[in-house]
Amino acid sequence: MITGARRGLGFAAAEKLARLGSQVVLTARSQEGAEIAASKLTAEGLAVTPRALDVTVEQDVEQFFEWLREAHGRVDVLINNAGTIFEDTKAGEGFEPSAVFKVHSELIAKAFDNNALGAYRMLQRTLPMMNAAGYGRVVNVSSGTAGLAEMNGGVPAYRLSKVAMNAVTRVFHAAAERNVKINSVCPGWVRTDMGGASATRSVEEGVSGIIWAATLPDDGPSGGFFRDGKPIPW
Repeated sequence: MITGARRGLGFAAAEKLARLGSQVVLTARSQEGAEIAASKLTAEGLAVTPRALDVTVEQDVEQFFEWLREAHGRVDVLINNAGTIFEDTKAGEGFEPSAVFKVHSELIAKAFDNNALGAYRMLQRTLPMMNAAGYGRVVNVSSGTAGLAEMNGGVPAYRLSKVAMNAVTRVFHAAAERNVKINSVCPGWVRTDMGGASATRSVEEGVSGIIWAATLPDDGPSGGFFRDGKPIPW
């Protein structure tokens, strides 16, 4: 189950997992968007189901899980990928340290709602299912910009929301039972619509760490922050 999978890293993760034999539920904000994305994979015979899901709307999330429980009854893997930069970076704004004086608190609250609370809402419903089954892998797609040890300025709404997402990883990790693993993953600066053409990593490079965390063996780590399968500082 992958949120924000219409394009970019979410779509790449859906494709990778489907090719590994998983039944993938690919979600996007609109049913049309989910169906267009999924059709590229189902055309190859891959098992991908498109569903509309807005992780910022509590009722939407609850209705999605009502469908999921009836249709599948279990979740083995959850990739919380839905997230975006809310600062107007395309206009050349937001990356400078002085952005902290310009970005309104309402924008930060909007970023928190989508980037951190979206994952929180999903995990509130997914983790009990995984705990009951005795198996689960959760990947919270975070960012190196959230690492406090190397924190700089710029894009404050995005940074703060991803710091909160890392906290979501830790608090749900504490509630996870046997063989349920929850980790934050930084894919790096990836050439997606959000990352832009100047980014240093390909989608293939960025998604590899996500798939690593989604397919961890029973003795794999949990409650950590990783890039390319290696721990990085919080």
